[in-house]
Amino acid sequence: MHRSEPTRRQINRWRQYLANERAEGALYREIARKRTGEEREILLSIAEAESRHEAYWRNRLGEHVGLPRKASLGTRMMAWMAKRFGTFFVLALMQSAEARNKYVDDVDASDQIAADEAIHAEIVRGLAARGRARMSGDFRAAVFGANDGLVSNLALVLGMVGSGASAHVVLVTGLAGLLAGALSMAAGEYVSVTSQQELLAANRPDPEAAGALPKLDVQANELELVYRARGMTPEDAQLKAQRAFEAIREREEAAEGAIDVEPREEDHGGSGLSAALSSFLCFGVGALIPVLPYIFGASGAVAAWIAGVLVSLALLITGATVGLLSGVAPGKRALRQLLIGIGAAGVTFGLGSIFNVSV
Repeated sequence: MHRSEPTRRQINRWRQYLANERAEGALYREIARKRTGEEREILLSIAEAESRHEAYWRNRLGEHVGLPRKASLGTRMMAWMAKRFGTFFVLALMQSAEARNKYVDDVDASDQIAADEAIHAEIVRGLAARGRARMSGDFRAAVFGANDGLVSNLALVLGMVGSGASAHVVLVTGLAGLLAGALSMAAGEYVSVTSQQELLAANRPDPEAAGALPKLDVQANELELVYRARGMTPEDAQLKAQRAFEAIREREEAAEGAIDVEPREEDHGGSGLSAALSSFLCFGVGALIPVLPYIFGASGAVAAWIAGVLVSLALLITGATVGLLSGVAPGKRALRQLLIGIGAAGVTFGLGSIFNVSV
């Protein structure tokens, strides 16, 4: 079938697609270089698919392929990050990028390429989810602890400024808020992580119970009741119990793990003590930023403005980090974090102005 001559706009768009596909394939291979086992194989398979896409656009361009063009800025930035930082953050960024399937509304792209990109987004989502699961609770506590310290202590400091308190009172109040908040966060994190671990432990089957299976009466239904107690339907529980007894008859060692109904949930949250320490330190660092101008002798509106600017920059950083962890565009999360933090501080400043203690 004869193809019509492509327009200048099509040629430019196809050349950009070609450059992006080439760069994305290299990016997946770079990430695969840092991984092992199944994840490495999956990433290399995606890279092969990107090579097929590259060949598709080279074929469409034909004699118009021209000189190699630079990939998009976003793709080049992810390639730079992949060489210098951990692969989890790059995969989280790529999850967001792959979700924006550029071929869905492009009539020049084949249905297969559009479908490939949609599946790639789900593959990257799965790989990023593995990274999130492996992420320790200490890191999570650090990110959210720092963010809470920034917002809560900026609000406290500006509330005191709005009330007309002196610089000395604002400094003392800010330091007191730092200490109280850090201790509260640490205690809450310790209780949260420890309670979660205790709940998970309580839900796990007793390993010693498996040793009783070979001695059970096959005609009775005790094992079936175990499965039903764990949420299975009577029919499924009966079938699973029958299979378990058959396995026991063939090989008694097969009884090990037979009581499990679902795969055991792994705990990646770290210890309660380490999460508490991480939360305490990071909340303290975040809460220290709003009081830095007062520590160095600034006062009045100048100190308040400096505190606001410093906290705004820190909120943008923590918001972007949370966005990366969530697999969404970091820019939107950074802006949301900034608006929430500044909004809370502004409301507290207004409430403090109502009281106007002028200490």
